[in-house]
This record gives sequence, structure tokens and C-alpha cells, in this order.
Amino acid sequence: MKKRLMAILLTAAALALSGCAGHHKWHVRDAAERVKTADWAKMDTATVTMTEFAYNPPTLVFRQGTPYKLVIENKGTQKHYFTAESFFRSIATRKLQSNTDGEVKAPYFSAIEVYPGRSLDLYFIPVRQGTYDLHCTMEGHAGKGMKGEIRIE
Repeated sequence: MKKRLMAILLTAAALALSGCAGHHKWHVRDAAERVKTADWAKMDTATVTMTEFAYNPPTLVFRQGTPYKLVIENKGTQKHYFTAESFFRSIATRKLQSNTDGEVKAPYFSAIEVYPGRSLDLYFIPVRQGTYDLHCTMEGHAGKGMKGEIRIE
């Protein structure tokens, strides 16, 4: 059973990465080197809380070049997404970690789903300055106001 589950997970990961292969040119090319040389002992921590139907705070601001841990909490009763594709292409990602289940190391994400009452930690370094849209992709959530923005200064 465990071997079958592992095979399914590896296949899904390979398919997800192969589908994004043509889009790698928009991502931070030297992300692995930035992550490797960063002083993670000096990282800043920020928290965003998701509820029905809001992000709190609605605007997240990060300093270019500073390592961060972003705690993404879902204090709502429904699952929510932290979707910010342009932002994810503008950062060097170290990992996404669950404090109970493990971690995922990937060069980039398009969305992060968090179940009710749970949280995930995103470790990253902001690289490209700009303002990026944030929204929940669950049906109807953005229309009910679950939107925000992320700035890298």
C-alpha cells in the first residue's frame, strides 16, 4: 500500500512539474543559490490568516532580499487557497512546511491550499519588486471579497 501511494505521489509531482516546464523562464533562475546562501537564522516571520471570506491582513509587504517564513493560517470553517501565481514566480522558494505532516521542497508553486484549522509555513526570499494579486480560487470566495495583494519593496 505504501509503495503504491508513493508511486502515485511521485507520478503526480512529475506531471505537475512537467506541465510547468515551459513556464520556468518567468521564475527566479538563481533561486537555489539564493536559498542556499541566505542567512535563515535572520529570517523575518509574517502571518496571514484566512477566514470566510478574507485575508488578514489584506496586504502583505515584504522586503526584497530578506529571508521570510510566511505562516498561512486557515481559521475559517472551509478550505481556502492562497493563490498568487505572479508572486510565486517572483520569489526564491526554500520549502513549504506542515508542522505536523512534513515539508515540500519545490522551485515554485501556483497555489497553496490550507484546510480549516490548519496552517502551513512558506519559506522564501522576495526577489522581484512589484505588487501581486492574491485571491482564493474556491468557487465564489473571491467574489465574496477573499482578495488581497502582496508587495515586494
